Amino acid sequence: MDALSWRWVLLINVPVGAVVLAAATLWLVESRAGDRRRLDLPGAILVTAGLGTLAYGISQTEAEGWTAPVTVVPLLAGVALIAGFLLVEARAKAPLMPLGLLRLRAVASANVAMFVSGAAMFCMWYFMTLYAQNVLGYSPLEAGLALVPSSLAVVLGSKLAPRLMRTAGPRTVAVLGTLVATAGFGWQSTMSADGTYLTSIMLPGVLMMLGAGLAGTPLAALATSGAAPEEAGLVSGLVNTSRTMGGSLGLAIMSTLAAARTGDSATPAALTDGYALAFRTGAAVLAAGALLMWLWLPRRTAAAH
Repeated sequence: MDALSWRWVLLINVPVGAVVLAAATLWLVESRAGDRRRLDLPGAILVTAGLGTLAYGISQTEAEGWTAPVTVVPLLAGVALIAGFLLVEARAKAPLMPLGLLRLRAVASANVAMFVSGAAMFCMWYFMTLYAQNVLGYSPLEAGLALVPSSLAVVLGSKLAPRLMRTAGPRTVAVLGTLVATAGFGWQSTMSADGTYLTSIMLPGVLMMLGAGLAGTPLAALATSGAAPEEAGLVSGLVNTSRTMGGSLGLAIMSTLAAARTGDSATPAALTDGYALAFRTGAAVLAAGALLMWLWLPRRTAAAH
């Protein structure tokens, strides 16, 4: 398995997607809420091209830097395409994304919170893997197995969140989860070049991902509760987009910071300093995100009123 590059893991989406499409064709019954809407083709093309171009530009930052033409051009083009998308949506009779949704407190605040959380949390897997392999000497397979407890912690957090939401409310659970993740990021930022698995990977990783699982569920619930039932799917997609784009931007920034701290040295100590800076920055971003959630998120979902 060590002979395969990391890109092979993306192929798992192909059979899964094929099975889901086949199952949907056979068993899902189509339903509609309200009148049938026409496809907003210009909006769909603009937002897809805009997000894709932005993501490409962000992906170039680590290798080429923020000022290189190969980075600046797609970033500016992506921003222009997104601006065009917003203009089209403002005038469309049946917009792909009604802009009025962004004026709803629950939708706007939850999406911003998801963007901020994604900007910090997405980098965890990347830097933990680099630390395990480049500093501690793990093989790719060993590094993957080392992160299994963290993966299970996400599932545990997602399962616990609905139970806690019934008593404490979604805003409190989202803030609690973000603070748990902040503690994990802070712990991870104390890593050393001769760290042990238990205290340098497993326990801080579990905290980070437990917090991620606790925070993600209430944020999604708050966002969808602020919209009409027929727009719940749209808002859910918007939340996932906010998290993904936040993660892409955050990873690019964290990678730049880590590389700047490491410099030209490739020693375990220098690499560890760079990775630790990324985790300290992530902890600061999450702490700010927790404060933002407490001040801006509604206390209860719309269904609770």
